[in-house]
Amino acid sequence: MSALPNSHEALLRNQHRLTGRVGLLGVRDARLLSHFETPGLAFTDHAGVYESMTSVDGWLAAFGYDDGALKAGSVDSVVVFLPKARAELDLRLTLALWLAAPGAVLMLIGEKKEGIAGAVKQLRALLPSAAKVDSARHCQVWCADDVSPSASFNLSDWLSWSRVSHRDTSVDVAGLPGVFSLGRLDEGTSLLLDSLVELPLNADRILDFACGAGVIGSWLQVRQRDTGQAMTPVDGVDVQSQALICARETYRRNGCEGSVEPSDGLTGIQGSWSAIVTNPPFHTGVKTDTSMTERFLESVSSHLKPGGELRLVANHFLPYEEPMKRYLKGVERVLESGRFTVYRAFRR
Repeated sequence: MSALPNSHEALLRNQHRLTGRVGLLGVRDARLLSHFETPGLAFTDHAGVYESMTSVDGWLAAFGYDDGALKAGSVDSVVVFLPKARAELDLRLTLALWLAAPGAVLMLIGEKKEGIAGAVKQLRALLPSAAKVDSARHCQVWCADDVSPSASFNLSDWLSWSRVSHRDTSVDVAGLPGVFSLGRLDEGTSLLLDSLVELPLNADRILDFACGAGVIGSWLQVRQRDTGQAMTPVDGVDVQSQALICARETYRRNGCEGSVEPSDGLTGIQGSWSAIVTNPPFHTGVKTDTSMTERFLESVSSHLKPGGELRLVANHFLPYEEPMKRYLKGVERVLESGRFTVYRAFRR
């Protein structure tokens, strides 16, 4: 069995500093919960981790910042694991202070390579008394005692809007801290959209895998509407709660159709589509990790209708062409730029 993440191991070294009911914000591995004698609240923004946490007896699991399980003043000790995006840390700390009961303990834990040194400035801006209490497992552990809780936490206060334009089609895109390509259209997605114009999909319903804030699905439907075509519903799935929140808001603002659901890969998804499009992620934390996309390619045929098409964009250096040939047929490169390639392939 693999070891727990370094930040989780660092917490267990300092578990004695926690009192009363514990809240863990940013859990990455559900096995951490079994190391606590008394269950508490466990929060994650990762759909797969959430599913694992729901099977741990006694623990109250929460998926995302809008989960109804999150209650003001409900924990006596709150642990904040450093998120991947530094911009998300302020959001997570604000949630932590709202969850905290009067006089609670707040602990921040993160790895040096993740930027814990800079994150401490954000922590001490809110809690000047916070002090480093341990360095272990390449992590720093910071703690503040006798915390005064926040009176409110409104996720809508953190929601932002950006106007994204491409090929004379514009959509309003919702954003939250931690969402990929916040406020801009990334190069890979731009190339994928170009391919959808130059080589349209033959589909009555589309799935956007790793949909992020819903840019692909909303842009495609708005372009169809603007050019007098019938709008093709685009369903979306993503592993991250903030992305799902934003995608639903993006669809609502732009008058688009399609369901948006959580899923870690395609494991929790039922049904099949005429076409699947994706600009898949290739990072876990700060590390390059192509395993999710490789698992996706292995199972994607079972979610394509006969003759259904996969359209995928990726950096040139990512090794996706060979597994596509292994699990699909007719693999070809339909568009390339200096850094990205758009592939298409079909169900066998």
